[in-house]
Amino acid sequence: MRHYFLGAGANIKHTLKYVFARGKEADAKALTDYLGQRYGGETILTKNGRSALCLILKTYFEPGDRVIINGFTCYAVVEACKGANVVPIYADISAENLNFTVETLENAWNRFSTQDKPKGIIIQNTLGNPVDIVEIEKFANEHNLFIIEDLAHSAGVRYPDGREAGTVGIATALSFGKEKSVDTILGGAAILRELNFKFSGRRTILPALKAKTSDNLRARFYPLIGKIYRGLSYVRLNGAFMRMMLALHWVERSADNRLDLTRKIANFEAKLALGQLLKLENAKPLRKFYLLSNRDMILADLRRAGYYFDGFWYERPVSPDRYYASVKFPESECPTAVAVSQRILNLPTYYTDNELAQAERIIREKGAVWNPEGKNE
Repeated sequence: MRHYFLGAGANIKHTLKYVFARGKEADAKALTDYLGQRYGGETILTKNGRSALCLILKTYFEPGDRVIINGFTCYAVVEACKGANVVPIYADISAENLNFTVETLENAWNRFSTQDKPKGIIIQNTLGNPVDIVEIEKFANEHNLFIIEDLAHSAGVRYPDGREAGTVGIATALSFGKEKSVDTILGGAAILRELNFKFSGRRTILPALKAKTSDNLRARFYPLIGKIYRGLSYVRLNGAFMRMMLALHWVERSADNRLDLTRKIANFEAKLALGQLLKLENAKPLRKFYLLSNRDMILADLRRAGYYFDGFWYERPVSPDRYYASVKFPESECPTAVAVSQRILNLPTYYTDNELAQAERIIREKGAVWNPEGKNE
């Protein structure tokens, strides 16, 4: 029986391409030029996606400003806000596409008095599902809110009105981390537009240091380590193997790759990223998701059938679980996000429909599908 994985480099088909990748300064420049042309702005390459987002927030917002973020997200977004000394304000989501809506944005906006109103919105297009950009852009314009687009999940995706994600707001952040739309294990980029307004007089400090050797080695060998991990699953030694890799720091959990505004992407990662971006047009969502009332039972059934899909986004409204207590998430103000996090199950779209057929059959036959009205279908 073949096994299928969510994570552990399962989306990377050519592991040796990473191990032996080479890059030059010219490759970093080529990526910079390409992103600037594609998204229409000044491009800065960064260590990772959260560093790119933090750099954007520091460029456009004052310390203490409030910025609305999706109520179903990764700790990396919160860390970027903290690093820029802006205050993340969570807006609840729709269970249909996992994004905030104009109604939930309005609720978040109305929580504050006139002098304390939010100044911006970060759009993340969760799992590659695009927001209703026309309505959200209208809301932002009415309330003088700056739109930041975070393309970690949605590079190459188009909004319902046909515009490409990343071309609408005043700035765009990309992450090239594990399982993202562009996956080089590490790396990110910030694209800055509309710099001619009152906050743009602040000088943006550019990352000047090269990537750490330890980060480079982890990025090179993670796909190969993932392949070994997947192979060991057949003899049930994969868990012990990965715990050893983590203990030796040969592997780093994605959420633990800390923000660092001083370091740049490695040249070989820039070369890999550009190769993927050149092929990325009209991208499909990263994950197909289900909301289940009996998720734990379904996950057990899937594992028995060879599908290891436990590492989904997100098991908490702000994931991973080990950081959740620190963010002080306002659960009473985001009830749908809380409910979704307890029920969501993701199927990775880098597998073919044929490969996922049995998994979908298990979900259809045994899954109790949840909806926001509290009724099982």
